[in-house]
This record gives sequence, C-alpha cells and structure tokens, in this order.
Amino acid sequence: MRTWMRHTAPTMAALSTAVVLAACGSGGGGDPDGGSSPTIGLLLPDATTARWETQDRPLLEKKIKELCGDCSIEHANAKGDVAIQQEQMDSMITKGVDAIVLVAVDARSLATEVRDAATANIPVIAYDRLAQGPISGYVSFDGQEVGRLQGRALLRAMSDDSAGGRQIVMMNGDPSDPNAAQFKKGALSVLTGRVKIGKAYDTLQWRPETANMNMSGALAALGVGNIHGVYAANDGLASGSISALKANKVEPLPPVTGQDAELGAVQRIVGGDQYMTVYKPFGPEASAGATMAVAAARGKALDQVGKDTVRPTGGKQVPAVMLTPVAVTVGNIKGTLVKDGIYTVEQICVPRLETACSKAGLT
Repeated sequence: MRTWMRHTAPTMAALSTAVVLAACGSGGGGDPDGGSSPTIGLLLPDATTARWETQDRPLLEKKIKELCGDCSIEHANAKGDVAIQQEQMDSMITKGVDAIVLVAVDARSLATEVRDAATANIPVIAYDRLAQGPISGYVSFDGQEVGRLQGRALLRAMSDDSAGGRQIVMMNGDPSDPNAAQFKKGALSVLTGRVKIGKAYDTLQWRPETANMNMSGALAALGVGNIHGVYAANDGLASGSISALKANKVEPLPPVTGQDAELGAVQRIVGGDQYMTVYKPFGPEASAGATMAVAAARGKALDQVGKDTVRPTGGKQVPAVMLTPVAVTVGNIKGTLVKDGIYTVEQICVPRLETACSKAGLT
C-alpha cells in the first residue's frame, strides 16, 4: 500500500526557487555534461476530461520551454486505452527521451513500462496520478483533501434536511485511477455516519455517460424523491448525473459536487444545477511538473523541486510536490477562477446565464 508523507504545501515562492535551481547549471543537453538537446515525453490519459488537453498540456509545454528553450517535447494522448498508453511508453523508451511526464490511464497496468523506463535510465515523473513502479518524482494535489472538500460542501448544501433522512448517491471515479480511491476515502471520512449512502458506483474511465446510466438506475431503485444529494467525484460525472436527474423530472435538483472546475461545470454552478466543484490550480501544478521534468532530463536532483515525499507501490520514496485544492461555489467564482485568469466573466456568462450571473456578482 502507498504510504503518504505530507509535510507542507509548497508555496509559489518555493516553486519559484525550485525553478531557478532547475534552470541553473544546465548544460543545454540531454546529460549533465552537455550534449544533445533534452527531449521530454508528455503522456496524457484521455480526451474525455477537458483539463488534460485544454489546461495541463499547454501549461506544461509553455513552462518546459521557458525553463529549457532547446528542449523538445514528444506528446501523446492514450484516449483512455491502457494498451495504447503502454505502446506510447514503449515508444518513448525506444526513442531514448530524457524524461517522461506520465498521467497514467491505469497506474497498475503501467508499472512494467515504468520499470522499463527506469532500466533505460529514463526518469518518470508521475503527474496528477501516482503511477506504480520506480518513478522518480510526483506532482499532484492532496486527493483526500479533495474528497473532504466535496463531502463538507455536500453536507452544507443539505443542511436544511433532517440528519436522519439525508440519502445520497456516490458517483466515484475509475478504480484504476489511484486518485479516485483518495477522493472516495476523503469524502467518506466526512460523510460516514452523517448521511445514508443509498447507492455507490465506481465509474470506469470517468465516463459521463456511465454516470448518467448509473444515476438512472439509482433513481429507479431509490425513488425520484429520495435522493437528497449526489457526491460526484469530478465535473464529468456531475454532468452525467445531472442530465439523468433532469431526464427523470427531479425538481428541485439535489446538490451535486464536482471537481476540475471545467467551464461547463462553472456555468452549471452559476445556473444552479451543480452545487460546487474543486479547483486544482493548474498553473502551479504544471509549473512544478515542468520544473521536475526539466531537472530530471538534465540529471539534476529532484529533492530541490519536491519538498514532500511519496512512496508508490513497487517503488522507493521519491520527492513530491503536493498542492492544496480549493472548493468553489457560486459565491467565490470571481475570487478564484476569474481572479486567477482561468476564465473571464464573458466566458462564463453566456446569454442564458445573464440574470444568474448578475445575481452572483459576475458582472
């Protein structure tokens, strides 16, 4: 089992120092003594979750180029297919890239390829999801805190219901994603004993359409009026759940949680269909991931970047950067997502939301 050792959440100042350290003394090559320009592989898991291609990839690529102007980036997306990502890892190893940033489709299934990379002296940085095997570093958010934020928000949203009568549906993530287990553990630490869990589902590949089908099943089993809240592990599952609730004429909608602060989710929050999401600031995560990747590609020590530590299954304790997530409801969209430049008011406030945006202070 994984053992987490979380010390302190890194500040932006600490990350800035790490960036400088990673950039210093670079020989402009794939090895510390100089040589060919480094190549960094970037392997993303799917296109179902919007953040990977719209947020993480461009931010990672931009930061890598800022830190290492002569670095080349090899990008591939597995489209949710484990076998494809295994082939992509094998291809990166064959090409002899200098470091790999990996968001694993399935942490366990990629362990062999992570070991192969280590054998080939290619450091693997597990990004957002903790991959199994001998990784060299890890960058992510505190997954259990994500779940706790979701659970607390759900309890607050259901505060008008009597404690004994609150029944929820849990729409958990993909069990092959180690983060999903962390989210669930954190949520249950808050919800257990406070609500009745009427139905709980694990959602393969985080597919919204699967969440839609499962929510329809939960409604049939529990009754349209007997679901007082929905724990949805991310915004895609929230979307699928909400569409099923609407199709079954559930009104008013119960509070629904989410994660990733997708634009559609933010608009649902403004419009009242979704209660909250969890914002994991992509900029600091990508900055830390890029800094770690460049340092690894240049043969530098990663403990100057990652001040936390983590021990993955099948690997030794390695440096990690563990960031702090933020709960977002309608009342703090402007002070978080808009303030940080993730979305503009114009992007959020489409014509159909004009009245709701005005009420929310998004003008």
